[in-house]
Amino acid sequence: MPLLSEHPSREELSNRLREAQATTTELILEVIGEICRRFPSAGQTEKTARIERLIRSGAWTDAALALIDLELPQWQVRRIAYDEGEWYCALSRERELPEWLDQSIEARHTDLPLALLCAFVDAQRTTAPSSKTSVPAVPHEASTLYEPVVCDNFA
Repeated sequence: MPLLSEHPSREELSNRLREAQATTTELILEVIGEICRRFPSAGQTEKTARIERLIRSGAWTDAALALIDLELPQWQVRRIAYDEGEWYCALSRERELPEWLDQSIEARHTDLPLALLCAFVDAQRTTAPSSKTSVPAVPHEASTLYEPVVCDNFA
């Protein structure tokens, strides 16, 4: 079985969160397994233990907020609103900026914890380190037509 089929991509996880009807322990554990880089955190055992307690007790909203706090410390909840049967959640790095200047991550769902988790996954996607380097890669294998040339001026 290919390795990629065992671990769904972040896009597949986002789609699964959007299609879910309710939050479950399995769904939150899948988000933690796929997205979280700091969980379990050796330096922040209190936060990790708190998240585990919240998951065991079924406090999905508090668990989602605690995950955001642990994994994305520079992000904050900008807005949570309920309108026409859906929860709207916005996460932001610069909460004090006017809304029209801020580049926030917004998500919506009929279930509040799932709206928070959708925004969390999208924010993690934007802050994930890029696999590209700032310096272009050079091919390691030389062409068969390659012949070194000396360019020094010995005059």
